[in-house]
Amino acid sequence: MLALRKTGPQPGLNFEEVAAPGAPGPDEALIQVEAAGICGSDLHVYDWDASYAFMRARLPVTIGHEFCGRVVALGSQAAGLAEGDLVAVVPTASCMKCQLCAAGQPQRCLSRSTLGLTRDGAFARQVRVPALSCIRLAGHTLPALAAMLEPLAVGDNAALVGEIGFGDTVVVLGPGTIGQAIARAARWRGAERVVVVGKGDGPRLRTALAVGATHAIDLEQGLTLPQALEQALGAGQADVVVEATGHPSSIADGLSILRKDGVLVSAGIHARPASLDMTALVRNRQQIRGAHASRRASWLSIARRIAEQPEDVLPMVSAELPLAEGLQGFAQCRARAVSKIILRPGD
Repeated sequence: MLALRKTGPQPGLNFEEVAAPGAPGPDEALIQVEAAGICGSDLHVYDWDASYAFMRARLPVTIGHEFCGRVVALGSQAAGLAEGDLVAVVPTASCMKCQLCAAGQPQRCLSRSTLGLTRDGAFARQVRVPALSCIRLAGHTLPALAAMLEPLAVGDNAALVGEIGFGDTVVVLGPGTIGQAIARAARWRGAERVVVVGKGDGPRLRTALAVGATHAIDLEQGLTLPQALEQALGAGQADVVVEATGHPSSIADGLSILRKDGVLVSAGIHARPASLDMTALVRNRQQIRGAHASRRASWLSIARRIAEQPEDVLPMVSAELPLAEGLQGFAQCRARAVSKIILRPGD
Protein backbone atom coordinates (compact mmCIF):
# COMPACT_ATOMS: atom_id res chain seq x y z
CA MET A 1 0.00 0.00 0.00
CA LEU A 2 1.08 3.60 -0.58
CA ALA A 3 2.38 5.39 2.52
CA LEU A 4 3.80 8.87 3.17
CA ARG A 5 6.87 8.37 5.33
CA LYS A 6 9.76 10.01 7.10
CA THR A 7 12.66 7.96 5.82
CA GLY A 8 15.73 9.73 7.19
CA PRO A 9 17.00 12.47 9.55
CA GLN A 10 16.80 15.33 7.07
CA PRO A 11 14.10 17.63 5.67
CA GLY A 12 11.42 16.11 3.47
CA LEU A 13 9.03 13.17 3.21
CA ASN A 14 8.79 10.31 0.74
CA PHE A 15 6.10 8.10 -0.70
CA GLU A 16 6.86 4.39 -0.42
CA GLU A 17 5.03 1.17 -1.15
CA VAL A 18 4.86 -0.77 2.12
CA ALA A 19 3.24 -4.00 3.24
CA ALA A 20 -0.22 -3.82 4.80
CA PRO A 21 -0.11 -3.98 8.62
CA GLY A 22 -1.41 -7.54 8.87
CA ALA A 23 -3.76 -9.04 11.46
CA PRO A 24 -4.18 -7.09 14.70
CA GLY A 25 -2.63 -8.32 17.94
CA PRO A 26 -4.86 -9.50 20.80
CA ASP A 27 -5.57 -5.99 22.11
CA GLU A 28 -5.41 -4.15 18.78
CA ALA A 29 -7.74 -2.98 16.01
CA LEU A 30 -7.00 -2.77 12.31
CA ILE A 31 -8.34 0.49 10.89
CA GLN A 32 -9.17 1.34 7.29
CA VAL A 33 -8.24 5.03 7.21
CA GLU A 34 -10.99 7.29 5.84
CA ALA A 35 -9.49 10.71 6.54
CA ALA A 36 -6.23 12.00 8.01
CA GLY A 37 -5.23 15.60 8.67
CA ILE A 38 -1.89 17.31 8.12
CA CYS A 39 -0.84 18.70 11.49
CA GLY A 40 1.63 21.38 12.50
CA SER A 41 3.68 18.61 14.09
CA ASP A 42 3.87 16.93 10.69
CA LEU A 43 5.35 20.15 9.30
CA HIS A 44 8.02 20.09 12.03
CA VAL A 45 8.74 16.47 11.08
CA TYR A 46 8.96 17.48 7.41
CA ASP A 47 11.45 20.23 8.29
CA TRP A 48 13.31 17.90 10.69
CA ASP A 49 13.27 20.47 13.50
CA ALA A 50 15.55 19.73 16.43
CA SER A 51 12.54 19.20 18.70
CA TYR A 52 11.67 16.06 16.70
CA ALA A 53 15.11 14.45 16.72
CA PHE A 54 13.70 11.86 19.17
CA MET A 55 12.23 10.13 16.10
CA ARG A 56 15.66 9.26 14.70
CA ALA A 57 15.83 5.78 16.24
CA ARG A 58 12.36 4.90 14.85
CA LEU A 59 12.94 5.86 11.21
CA PRO A 60 11.63 5.07 8.68
CA VAL A 61 8.08 5.60 9.91
CA THR A 62 4.72 6.34 8.29
CA ILE A 63 3.53 9.68 9.63
CA GLY A 64 -0.01 10.96 10.24
CA HIS A 65 -1.63 11.01 13.68
CA GLU A 66 -4.89 12.94 13.19
CA PHE A 67 -7.29 10.46 11.65
CA CYS A 68 -10.46 8.44 11.62
CA GLY A 69 -11.47 5.23 9.93
CA ARG A 70 -13.51 2.05 10.04
CA VAL A 71 -12.65 -0.98 12.13
CA VAL A 72 -11.98 -3.88 9.74
CA ALA A 73 -10.56 -6.44 12.19
CA LEU A 74 -10.23 -6.86 15.95
CA GLY A 75 -7.88 -8.82 18.18
CA SER A 76 -9.20 -11.51 20.47
CA GLN A 77 -9.05 -9.30 23.59
CA ALA A 78 -10.26 -6.04 22.01
CA ALA A 79 -13.46 -4.98 23.76
CA GLY A 80 -16.06 -2.28 23.15
CA LEU A 81 -15.70 -2.17 19.36
CA ALA A 82 -17.25 -3.96 16.41
CA GLU A 83 -16.18 -4.33 12.82
CA GLY A 84 -17.58 -1.45 10.78
CA ASP A 85 -17.48 1.08 13.64
CA LEU A 86 -16.35 4.59 12.71
CA VAL A 87 -13.61 5.59 15.14
CA ALA A 88 -11.16 8.37 15.80
CA VAL A 89 -7.89 7.29 17.36
CA VAL A 90 -5.99 8.87 20.24
CA PRO A 91 -2.44 8.87 18.84
CA THR A 92 -0.62 8.23 22.11
CA ALA A 93 -0.52 4.52 22.91
CA SER A 94 0.05 3.91 26.62
CA CYS A 95 0.91 0.70 28.45
CA MET A 96 -2.30 0.78 30.57
CA LYS A 97 -0.44 -1.13 33.29
CA CYS A 98 1.67 1.42 35.17
CA GLN A 99 0.64 3.59 38.13
CA LEU A 100 -0.03 6.64 35.96
CA CYS A 101 -2.26 4.70 33.56
CA ALA A 102 -4.11 3.13 36.49
CA ALA A 103 -4.70 6.63 37.87
CA GLY A 104 -6.47 7.66 34.65
CA GLN A 105 -3.55 9.64 33.24
CA PRO A 106 -2.39 7.56 30.26
CA GLN A 107 -1.09 10.72 28.55
CA ARG A 108 1.66 10.76 31.21
CA CYS A 109 2.69 7.12 30.72
CA LEU A 110 6.47 6.83 30.55
CA SER A 111 6.22 3.89 28.15
CA ARG A 112 3.88 5.51 25.67
CA SER A 113 4.46 5.57 21.93
CA THR A 114 2.89 7.93 19.40
CA LEU A 115 1.24 6.94 16.16
CA GLY A 116 2.78 8.77 13.24
CA LEU A 117 5.91 9.71 15.19
CA THR A 118 7.40 6.68 16.92
CA ARG A 119 5.24 3.99 15.30
CA ASP A 120 3.53 3.81 11.91
CA GLY A 121 0.66 6.24 11.50
CA ALA A 122 -2.26 7.00 9.23
CA PHE A 123 -0.92 8.43 5.98
CA ALA A 124 -1.62 5.02 4.47
CA ARG A 125 -4.66 2.92 3.63
CA GLN A 126 -4.57 0.89 6.86
CA VAL A 127 -3.04 1.23 10.32
CA ARG A 128 -2.94 -1.06 13.34
CA VAL A 129 -3.73 0.65 16.66
CA PRO A 130 -4.41 -0.22 20.31
CA ALA A 131 -8.13 -0.89 20.65
CA LEU A 132 -8.20 1.20 23.84
CA SER A 133 -7.08 4.21 21.79
CA CYS A 134 -10.22 4.12 19.64
CA ILE A 135 -13.06 6.58 20.25
CA ARG A 136 -16.27 5.23 18.75
CA LEU A 137 -18.19 7.91 16.82
CA ALA A 138 -21.75 8.40 15.69
CA GLY A 139 -22.03 6.78 12.27
CA HIS A 140 -23.17 10.02 10.60
CA THR A 141 -20.10 12.00 11.74
CA LEU A 142 -18.34 13.62 8.78
CA PRO A 143 -14.96 11.88 8.30
CA ALA A 144 -13.13 15.17 7.72
CA LEU A 145 -14.34 16.44 11.10
CA ALA A 146 -13.70 13.12 12.81
CA ALA A 147 -10.09 13.39 11.62
CA MET A 148 -9.86 16.74 13.44
CA LEU A 149 -10.86 15.33 16.80
CA GLU A 150 -7.22 15.26 17.92
CA PRO A 151 -6.42 18.97 17.32
CA LEU A 152 -9.82 19.97 18.68
CA ALA A 153 -9.10 17.97 21.84
CA VAL A 154 -5.64 19.56 22.08
CA GLY A 155 -7.31 22.98 21.87
CA ASP A 156 -9.82 22.03 24.55
CA ASN A 157 -7.00 20.80 26.79
CA ALA A 158 -5.20 24.15 26.43
CA ALA A 159 -8.42 25.92 27.43
CA LEU A 160 -8.68 23.65 30.47
CA VAL A 161 -5.06 24.27 31.47
CA GLY A 162 -5.71 28.01 31.25
CA GLU A 163 -8.94 27.66 33.25
CA ILE A 164 -10.77 29.72 30.64
CA GLY A 165 -14.28 30.47 31.82
CA PHE A 166 -17.36 32.62 31.53
CA GLY A 167 -16.74 36.26 30.63
CA ASP A 168 -12.99 35.95 30.06
CA THR A 169 -11.00 37.91 27.53
CA VAL A 170 -8.68 35.44 25.81
CA VAL A 171 -5.90 36.16 23.32
CA VAL A 172 -4.69 33.29 21.15
CA LEU A 173 -1.30 33.82 19.51
CA GLY A 174 -1.17 31.84 16.29
CA PRO A 175 -4.09 31.27 13.86
CA GLY A 176 -3.17 27.74 12.76
CA THR A 177 -5.33 24.70 13.38
CA ILE A 178 -4.44 24.50 17.07
CA GLY A 179 -5.00 28.24 17.53
CA GLN A 180 -8.38 27.94 15.82
CA ALA A 181 -9.23 24.94 18.01
CA ILE A 182 -8.28 26.90 21.12
CA ALA A 183 -10.48 29.81 20.02
CA ARG A 184 -13.40 27.44 19.45
CA ALA A 185 -12.85 25.76 22.83
CA ALA A 186 -12.64 29.13 24.58
CA ARG A 187 -16.04 30.14 23.20
CA TRP A 188 -17.53 26.75 24.11
CA ARG A 189 -16.29 27.37 27.64
CA GLY A 190 -17.89 30.80 27.92
CA ALA A 191 -15.17 33.30 27.02
CA GLU A 192 -16.75 36.62 26.06
CA ARG A 193 -13.98 37.96 23.84
CA VAL A 194 -11.54 35.77 21.94
CA VAL A 195 -8.84 37.52 19.93
CA VAL A 196 -6.73 35.49 17.51
CA VAL A 197 -3.42 37.03 16.42
CA GLY A 198 -1.28 36.27 13.37
CA LYS A 199 1.15 37.95 11.02
CA GLY A 200 0.47 37.81 7.30
CA ASP A 201 -2.16 35.16 8.02
CA GLY A 202 -5.27 36.59 6.36
CA PRO A 203 -6.90 33.29 5.28
CA ARG A 204 -6.34 31.57 8.62
CA LEU A 205 -7.50 34.59 10.60
CA ARG A 206 -10.73 34.61 8.59
CA THR A 207 -11.19 30.95 9.45
CA ALA A 208 -10.62 31.72 13.13
CA LEU A 209 -13.45 34.27 12.98
CA ALA A 210 -15.67 31.72 11.23
CA VAL A 211 -15.21 29.20 14.04
CA GLY A 212 -15.91 31.55 16.92
CA ALA A 213 -13.19 34.15 17.47
CA THR A 214 -14.69 37.58 18.11
CA HIS A 215 -11.67 39.54 16.85
CA ALA A 216 -8.70 38.90 14.57
CA ILE A 217 -5.44 40.87 14.54
CA ASP A 218 -2.89 40.77 11.72
CA LEU A 219 0.40 42.22 12.97
CA GLU A 220 1.50 42.57 9.36
CA GLN A 221 -0.16 45.99 9.56
CA GLY A 222 2.75 47.32 11.62
CA LEU A 223 1.31 47.76 15.12
CA THR A 224 2.85 46.19 18.19
CA LEU A 225 0.77 43.55 19.92
CA PRO A 226 -0.24 45.84 22.84
CA GLN A 227 -1.17 48.61 20.38
CA ALA A 228 -3.21 46.25 18.21
CA LEU A 229 -5.05 44.80 21.20
CA GLU A 230 -5.85 48.27 22.51
CA GLN A 231 -7.19 49.22 19.09
CA ALA A 232 -9.29 46.05 18.79
CA LEU A 233 -10.77 45.95 22.29
CA GLY A 234 -10.28 49.38 23.77
CA ALA A 235 -8.28 47.64 26.49
CA GLY A 236 -4.78 46.26 26.32
CA GLN A 237 -4.83 43.24 28.61
CA ALA A 238 -6.15 39.69 28.59
CA ASP A 239 -7.23 37.36 31.36
CA VAL A 240 -5.65 34.40 29.58
CA VAL A 241 -3.13 34.29 26.73
CA VAL A 242 -2.58 31.05 24.85
CA GLU A 243 0.56 30.80 22.73
CA ALA A 244 0.21 28.46 19.75
CA THR A 245 2.84 29.82 17.38
CA GLY A 246 5.92 27.77 18.12
CA HIS A 247 7.97 31.00 18.01
CA PRO A 248 9.90 31.53 21.29
CA SER A 249 9.49 35.33 21.15
CA SER A 250 5.73 34.88 21.41
CA ILE A 251 6.04 33.98 25.10
CA ALA A 252 7.41 37.42 25.99
CA ASP A 253 4.92 39.05 23.63
CA GLY A 254 2.07 37.25 25.36
CA LEU A 255 3.22 38.28 28.82
CA SER A 256 3.25 41.93 27.67
CA ILE A 257 -0.55 41.87 27.20
CA LEU A 258 -1.44 39.61 30.14
CA ARG A 259 -3.06 41.21 33.18
CA LYS A 260 -1.57 40.88 36.64
CA ASP A 261 -2.38 37.45 38.13
CA GLY A 262 -3.16 36.21 34.62
CA VAL A 263 -2.23 32.89 33.03
CA LEU A 264 -0.22 32.32 29.87
CA VAL A 265 -0.57 28.84 28.40
CA SER A 266 2.19 27.68 26.09
CA ALA A 267 0.79 25.13 23.63
CA GLY A 268 3.32 25.59 20.82
CA ILE A 269 6.33 23.39 20.15
CA HIS A 270 9.44 25.55 19.91
CA ALA A 271 12.57 24.88 17.91
CA ARG A 272 14.62 27.23 20.14
CA PRO A 273 14.64 28.33 23.80
CA ALA A 274 12.66 31.39 24.90
CA SER A 275 14.11 34.45 26.66
CA LEU A 276 11.97 35.98 29.42
CA ASP A 277 12.01 38.89 31.86
CA MET A 278 11.40 36.80 34.96
CA THR A 279 11.42 39.81 37.30
CA ALA A 280 8.43 41.33 35.50
CA LEU A 281 6.64 37.97 35.56
CA VAL A 282 7.20 37.63 39.33
CA ARG A 283 6.14 41.19 40.13
CA ASN A 284 3.00 40.82 38.02
CA ARG A 285 2.23 37.46 39.70
CA GLN A 286 1.73 35.93 36.26
CA GLN A 287 1.83 32.20 35.59
CA ILE A 288 3.14 30.24 32.62
CA ARG A 289 1.64 26.79 32.14
CA GLY A 290 2.46 24.16 29.55
CA ALA A 291 -0.33 22.38 27.68
CA HIS A 292 0.50 19.32 25.64
CA ALA A 293 -1.59 16.54 24.10
CA SER A 294 -5.14 16.07 25.39
CA ARG A 295 -7.46 14.28 27.78
CA ARG A 296 -9.86 11.51 26.89
CA ALA A 297 -12.75 13.51 28.37
CA SER A 298 -12.11 16.21 25.75
CA TRP A 299 -12.24 13.62 22.96
CA LEU A 300 -15.57 12.29 24.15
CA SER A 301 -17.23 15.70 24.57
CA ILE A 302 -15.97 17.01 21.23
CA ALA A 303 -17.00 13.81 19.45
CA ARG A 304 -20.57 14.60 20.49
CA ARG A 305 -20.26 18.24 19.43
CA ILE A 306 -18.97 17.54 15.92
CA ALA A 307 -21.73 15.00 15.35
CA GLU A 308 -24.45 17.38 16.56
CA GLN A 309 -23.01 20.78 15.54
CA PRO A 310 -20.67 20.23 12.58
CA GLU A 311 -21.08 23.83 11.49
CA ASP A 312 -19.06 24.96 14.54
CA VAL A 313 -15.83 23.58 13.09
CA LEU A 314 -16.50 22.83 9.41
CA PRO A 315 -14.86 26.10 8.24
CA MET A 316 -11.52 24.72 9.46
CA VAL A 317 -11.43 22.19 6.61
CA SER A 318 -9.76 23.94 3.67
CA ALA A 319 -9.53 21.00 1.27
CA GLU A 320 -9.67 17.22 1.01
CA LEU A 321 -7.05 15.56 -1.21
CA PRO A 322 -6.21 11.99 -2.15
CA LEU A 323 -3.17 10.67 -0.31
CA ALA A 324 -1.18 10.64 -3.57
CA GLU A 325 -1.40 14.46 -3.56
CA GLY A 326 -0.16 14.69 0.01
CA LEU A 327 3.05 16.56 -0.78
CA GLN A 328 1.01 19.27 -2.52
CA GLY A 329 -1.05 19.48 0.66
CA PHE A 330 2.13 19.92 2.69
CA ALA A 331 3.24 22.72 0.36
CA GLN A 332 -0.05 24.55 0.93
CA CYS A 333 0.27 24.17 4.70
CA ARG A 334 3.88 25.36 4.67
CA ALA A 335 2.79 28.46 2.73
CA ARG A 336 0.23 29.20 5.49
CA ALA A 337 -2.40 29.54 2.79
CA VAL A 338 -4.83 27.07 4.37
CA SER A 339 -6.15 25.87 7.70
CA LYS A 340 -6.61 22.09 7.63
CA ILE A 341 -5.80 19.82 4.70
CA ILE A 342 -7.42 16.39 4.94
CA LEU A 343 -5.87 13.46 3.07
CA ARG A 344 -8.09 10.59 1.92
CA PRO A 345 -6.04 7.36 1.53
CA GLY A 346 -8.96 5.54 -0.05
CA ASP A 347 -9.37 8.02 -2.93
